[in-house]
Amino acid sequence: MPRKAQTESVADAHAAPGGAASVDRALSLLSAFRAGDISLGLAELAERTQLYKSTVLRLLASLEHARLVQQLGDGRYALGAEVARLHGVYAASFSLDRVVLPVLRELTAATGESAAYHVRQGEARLCLYRVDSPHPVRDHIKAGDVLPADRGTGGRILMAFGRAQTQNRRRKEHQLYARIREQGYYAAVGDRLAEVAGISAPVFGADGALAGALTLTMPSNRYSERHVRPVLQAARRLTGQV
Repeated sequence: MPRKAQTESVADAHAAPGGAASVDRALSLLSAFRAGDISLGLAELAERTQLYKSTVLRLLASLEHARLVQQLGDGRYALGAEVARLHGVYAASFSLDRVVLPVLRELTAATGESAAYHVRQGEARLCLYRVDSPHPVRDHIKAGDVLPADRGTGGRILMAFGRAQTQNRRRKEHQLYARIREQGYYAAVGDRLAEVAGISAPVFGADGALAGALTLTMPSNRYSERHVRPVLQAARRLTGQV
């Protein structure tokens, strides 16, 4: 009988509901490659995926056949040419608005408030996408507006998780950005305008670098901490996709 693994594999711990275990495990081998990895040995792949070496070898045979991995002359493994082809297809068809706007619409539908996606633009920030609240009373920022990077919750997120980490800043400001990074979001009333409240969270790219800030805004009298959770959930949905 096959031995039962003492430690749950990465694929089994994050299995797709209703999916095929063998596919999950094969994909976990591809996910084992990280930024900076040129090639990985059998032992490294087994360690990163928590799979037996015998299982890794069987899965690698299938991945090699599909040209998703290739074995090098020294016996180590690298990503294959099919990965590059698929990336080219994805890049050619990728549209940021098709990724971001549905998440903003769902956030607005769930909270009744305005949702936006901001990116850094020099020393300012650009509102790249915006979905308005259905309420007649709301702030009136539009997609394409340029806003300060050092005021407003979206700007604070971009400063806290972006270049501001390595810049010398005033002690009070430094403490604020350290607290934002620690809690993973920023909520405030009147940070940019006295009558406007906001809740923002960072969105990261597939490479782990800051991509933008997802922001929910509302009049200060409608601010509620119950909106923090849906903002965080929406930011996590976008992370790795932008």
